[in-house]
Amino acid sequence: MAHVQVVETSSLGDRSYLAHDGRVALVVDPQRDIDRFLALAGRLDVRITHVAETHLHNDYVSGGLALAKATGAAYLISADENVEFDRTAIADGDEIAISDGLRIRAVATPGHTFHHVSYVLSGPGGPEGVFTGGSLLFGTTGRTDLLGAEHAHLLAERQHASARRLADLLPDGAHVWPTHGFGSFCSASQSDAASSTIGQERRANPALRLEADDFVTQTLDGLDAYPAYYAHMGVRNSAGADLLDLTPARTADPAELRDRIAAGEWVVDLRSRKAFAQRHLAGTLSFGLDGAMSTWLGWLAPWGAPLTLLGDSPEQIAAAQRELARIGIDRPAAASSGEPEQWAGGDASRLRETPVATFTDLAAARSGRVPRHLPAPDAVLDVRMTNEWRDGHVEGAVHIPLPELADRLDELPDGTVWVHCGSGYRAAVATSLLQRAGRRTVHIDDAYSEAALTGLAITDR
Repeated sequence: MAHVQVVETSSLGDRSYLAHDGRVALVVDPQRDIDRFLALAGRLDVRITHVAETHLHNDYVSGGLALAKATGAAYLISADENVEFDRTAIADGDEIAISDGLRIRAVATPGHTFHHVSYVLSGPGGPEGVFTGGSLLFGTTGRTDLLGAEHAHLLAERQHASARRLADLLPDGAHVWPTHGFGSFCSASQSDAASSTIGQERRANPALRLEADDFVTQTLDGLDAYPAYYAHMGVRNSAGADLLDLTPARTADPAELRDRIAAGEWVVDLRSRKAFAQRHLAGTLSFGLDGAMSTWLGWLAPWGAPLTLLGDSPEQIAAAQRELARIGIDRPAAASSGEPEQWAGGDASRLRETPVATFTDLAAARSGRVPRHLPAPDAVLDVRMTNEWRDGHVEGAVHIPLPELADRLDELPDGTVWVHCGSGYRAAVATSLLQRAGRRTVHIDDAYSEAALTGLAITDR
């Protein structure tokens, strides 16, 4: 029998897979930290003999080459991809025997990229499922604009044809195992499904329900911005990434932290946004490890600039190092674990707090009843993405998507800025950026769905 194990990377919205027959295994689309796959293979007592990429990824640095080197496995990549290392070139229709009872067949499925390949996994009883990468996802498909807006329309047409091809090739009961689509910006839209089959996708997926022109229009209309660090992933994956160094970063003392902050470097507080609001080191930025830290930090921080990590424990910093390495930020410049008082070297003047509010507080403030513990708002800033704003927003709010905020601070009026997003995480990032720039802020740490319930006027104009 074929067994498929999911290796989830929820912080990036991706999944990798290990398929095995009890003796040998295939790994599909592995992340950079290959120790997870080696450990899983060890627990299962199987030997990794093949590693396969569905495409050269745009949202993370692949661990495929390093894993293939470490295990002696064959490394399967489309023959049409231009890479700088030895690989087993795969073309449409190629069949590869993983073992006597386990095999895969390559199916060209362009759309997410030009040379995208899916892999149909078959056991003794026939096809069991398909590893679809960024092609057919749960209820959607991979986005088609990551190689440039000029290719988006053509790739959307090919994405539609590729999804139809997979549905025609496979029975309704075949499993769909995508790499993207669990919060990844590689997905054209999002789905809450935990699993799916070809039959379920026939009923729910726009690529299988809409004609090509309608699918292309809907797909392109729904696309929003994607992380800036994506621009660096394809080049890194074409060159091939070596083994990862996850040894602890050098410890920074309070004097070094002061100097790095004074120099305008990014000193990042990994604690929860609630802990950051209660007390933090002045000039630091809130990117809590309890949210999509690597996505937003990789998007906003200048690429290649030194990053210093602050956490409440060495384990928290180590977890952040792992997440950042997955997107090509291999080593932080320095790190320190402990509490804000320690980072400040006992100097209380270097510590700050952030006022926190809810949408109920904002509604009260707008009606002239400002809560005593909060300054009155001179502006309300919405840092959600453009598609979220278009679906509805607080009337009178200023809209600057979080990725654009650092370059558009001068658009905000003087005075106190109340900041919100969809859940509170991005607003915490934005608030810390504003505070670092010397602005007075209030962090609305609340779900946007609560806004309308408080009586605040909501508009889509």
